[in-house]
Amino acid sequence: MTADATDFTWFAKRYPVLGEGYCLTHVQGVTADELLRRFDAVPGREVTGLEAVVAAWETFDDGEDEEAENLFDEDEYADRLLVAVTEIDGWALAAEPYGYLGSLWDVLPRLADGTRAVSHFRNVNAVDHFNWWEGATCRLHFEPLFPTQRDGADADAPGIPNLLTASGFRLDDKNLDLNTEAAFALAERLTDVRLDVERLEAATFRIGYAPRP
Repeated sequence: MTADATDFTWFAKRYPVLGEGYCLTHVQGVTADELLRRFDAVPGREVTGLEAVVAAWETFDDGEDEEAENLFDEDEYADRLLVAVTEIDGWALAAEPYGYLGSLWDVLPRLADGTRAVSHFRNVNAVDHFNWWEGATCRLHFEPLFPTQRDGADADAPGIPNLLTASGFRLDDKNLDLNTEAAFALAERLTDVRLDVERLEAATFRIGYAPRP
């Protein structure tokens, strides 16, 4: 894959809620149901398209999700986060509007158990993280706003700077306007999974309700 940041300028325009806060997690070779299990999530209904996922999250966040109300009491509802999962090109993909579970180091080893997981996250305060894990090993972690400050087993591997630059990151700490879009491009290069509006709107997502850490 030869994706770069300019390939993903559509994301925040098409999905403005997710442009403010999101977490996307790819896990290789597992089903959507298995990924929900790894999140310890209670499975719910299916919806079609990422826009429908955002609508489901808005209903959930407003405390008006009837499905969740039937599954949990009031306190349990408040302690749950909405995760939506689908399958694309041999990978399970989890989408979390305004979520963060796929960015947590105490969650990622479970998601990546026996396989590869790649996630990227941004919140409304512009806090962001990119993670690449293989099983219990973090291969690469950094904040897309600060791509020169990296950790993980491959943080200083010879090919990493070129990979980041090709994805659209500026390692001279200048012009970081497309750092979120570059995270999408890097995820594509590590997974060979192309995300676009057509694919995301055609996908069937299973809604799940994961425990809040």
